[in-house]
Amino acid sequence: MPIRWYGPANPEDPTYRHFNRIVNLVLHAMVFAAVNSGLWFVQGMRQPWPHLAWLTEAWAGVLVLQLLTVLLRRPRPDASS
Repeated sequence: MPIRWYGPANPEDPTYRHFNRIVNLVLHAMVFAAVNSGLWFVQGMRQPWPHLAWLTEAWAGVLVLQLLTVLLRRPRPDASS
């Protein structure tokens, strides 16, 4: 089932911006998984690359920071609803 936005695309809407941040996080995680798994596979097939663990840890750290940003910037529910 694809992810869809069922409303007008209004960049001023906080829910729309939060949804946009979630989609960007998911895309970032997919690229991280694809690139890192490919690099580790190539390293296993060929010669060791001593900096690969450092690269993976740094990129995972950036991904965790983005996750924290998404969680901290989520819109708060209205008290009136």
